[in-house]
Amino acid sequence: MLGIWEATIAGLRGIRTGGIGLTRMTNEERPESLKEGMMSSDVIDYYNNHVEAEWERLMKPMCAIEFASTLRMIERYFPKSGRVIDIGCGPGRYAIELRRRGYAVTLVEPAEKELDFARHQFAELGLQAEGFILGDARELGMFKDGTFDAALALGSQYHIVDREERIKALRELKRILKSSGVAIVSYLNSWGLIRTGVTDLVTRFRDRAFLQAMLGELSFPQMGGFTTCYWSTPPAARQEIADAGLEVLSYGSAEGVAGGMWPLIDKLASTDNVAYGNLVEFAAQTCELPQFRDIGDHLHYIVSK
Repeated sequence: MLGIWEATIAGLRGIRTGGIGLTRMTNEERPESLKEGMMSSDVIDYYNNHVEAEWERLMKPMCAIEFASTLRMIERYFPKSGRVIDIGCGPGRYAIELRRRGYAVTLVEPAEKELDFARHQFAELGLQAEGFILGDARELGMFKDGTFDAALALGSQYHIVDREERIKALRELKRILKSSGVAIVSYLNSWGLIRTGVTDLVTRFRDRAFLQAMLGELSFPQMGGFTTCYWSTPPAARQEIADAGLEVLSYGSAEGVAGGMWPLIDKLASTDNVAYGNLVEFAAQTCELPQFRDIGDHLHYIVSK
């Protein structure tokens, strides 16, 4: 039987990129439904222009740990079968894994080119989805109350900077879940990003006030080649989830024990594949331990109604 590491890499390597041609979609070209009441245009443009990069992201050494940890949480907390919605599905990596595990999957994504890429990947693999929906986490009115057994929301919360709008997204998530439904909701974590910033935010760290501010919540219109984002903290994210009427069952760090170690993880993956594979599996297995769950870039909250 494959371990988490071997299964993760086997799954990723079994998927082709497909060679879709990608071009920039401007706000003028975007459907009217995406211009108002939807994810901000810079977020949509960013993801429409980084589709293949997002597709390849989870093959990077650190991101493979994120992928393995998330799949472990799915295996531990999701029902063994049923209908699952992937909100903010991106190019479809997780949705493909869910479908391979036998779930009936619906994909929702505000970036049209990401959604088209996901649709193409499903077709290439001979997989069927219940739907590919161009939409926003805050506006899921196309689904009836209590439609889904489980859900993923792995990006929407950290691209909505207004707290009330994030709560709106969580309440929509709650509404479409069945009474026994569970979901994994992700936040970017300021505390963990302090560790990552030792490599990635050196210039910013020259400003002591910025470093001090990372002990709390932060929002950025655009930052260092990324797009509009919100950084939470473990207490703030938990309170936000509670204010939306959801219960936290558990939470963990997607990067776990490896949080903040990007250069070291890259080096280990290139020099000792056995040690790296063991670390991937160990990080995934221990990602919910109290000593590790607050130190990663991504916080994954397992929630229920």
